[in-house]
Amino acid sequence: MIYFDNAATGGFKTNASLEAVNSAVRFLSANPGRSGHRLSVTGAEIVYKCREKLANFFNASASRVIFTKNCTESLNTAIFGALKVGGHIITTALEHNSVLRPLSYLQSKGLISLDIIFNTENIVKSIAEKIRSDTYMVITSGASNVTGEVLPVCDIGALCNKKGILYVVDGAQAGGHIDLDIKRDNISMLCLAGHKGLYGIMGSGVLILNDNINLNPLMFGGTGTESLSTNQPTTYPERLESGTLNLPAIASLSEGIRFVSNNFKMHEQILKGYTASLIDALKENGKITLYSAPNPVGIVSFKVSGKDSLEIADILNSDYDIAVRGGFHCAPLTHKKLGTENEGLVRVSLAVQNSTRELSFFVRAINEITRFI
Repeated sequence: MIYFDNAATGGFKTNASLEAVNSAVRFLSANPGRSGHRLSVTGAEIVYKCREKLANFFNASASRVIFTKNCTESLNTAIFGALKVGGHIITTALEHNSVLRPLSYLQSKGLISLDIIFNTENIVKSIAEKIRSDTYMVITSGASNVTGEVLPVCDIGALCNKKGILYVVDGAQAGGHIDLDIKRDNISMLCLAGHKGLYGIMGSGVLILNDNINLNPLMFGGTGTESLSTNQPTTYPERLESGTLNLPAIASLSEGIRFVSNNFKMHEQILKGYTASLIDALKENGKITLYSAPNPVGIVSFKVSGKDSLEIADILNSDYDIAVRGGFHCAPLTHKKLGTENEGLVRVSLAVQNSTRELSFFVRAINEITRFI
């Protein structure tokens, strides 16, 4: 199968990443940091080395790198852990439901007031206009999972820093593709999906905190530290990491972040080139409306006149063995903003391991599908 669904989960893993999983499962079936024997200590070293690699890549402190099971858990930890009852939060229509649903819940319970910005063309100005005296948090994606649009994280962070407001970045799509720096960009909390652009396997999420950020934990339990106390530790990362960590996923992520660190600039240029090439080719088809510009995260979304996106995705799957995603991509307000809330969009999401031959085959397939529409 030609795999063009990398925005959902990365379809390509390095050999080192896969070998790390195998080694952890076969030879390190021990709880990292919970015992003093050799296997437990070795597991704890793998976890710590992964923290260090992530901290170096995103310019953070290793103790502020928190492991979760996915980006959704990271976002919920950031949102609920920093909750100020009666406060005001600003977000955008480009967000995933991992942001919109927790915020909608808090709003429905009367715990926060919420502004959602639809005019994202001048996002910094739009955010500035919504800031109030009780605004305590701004949440934006680093890049849209629907169109690949990259937001000016550094500029938004500078505004939030100036106003004394927390800035949370959903880096599910941006992580590994876009240069993100916790300190330079004034990011309070960065939430990441380890199984996408960071080349880990599923089950690896990351929450990275800036040094001055403190959160209330969502989960309480064993951490391997301060075991005689019934109170949750106050030190990080243990404060936010109750229970057994997913060592195989973290071991995989450790090799994934090493791969990304060594190839970041090259990968960025390849994905920009792929998206530009595909967009240029699809522009030649008069039945297609494009919703993406060339971008470094590998996303190209479009609709076919008179056809539901799910139907096009199903034909590509069944007749051409090509994996894409149709529908609404868990981002309802993005589709409302784009006017595609009825038929959705076909999303092609590429990886550097894809090839120009695969892109050419995809274009031929779409041209065949649309020929008689």
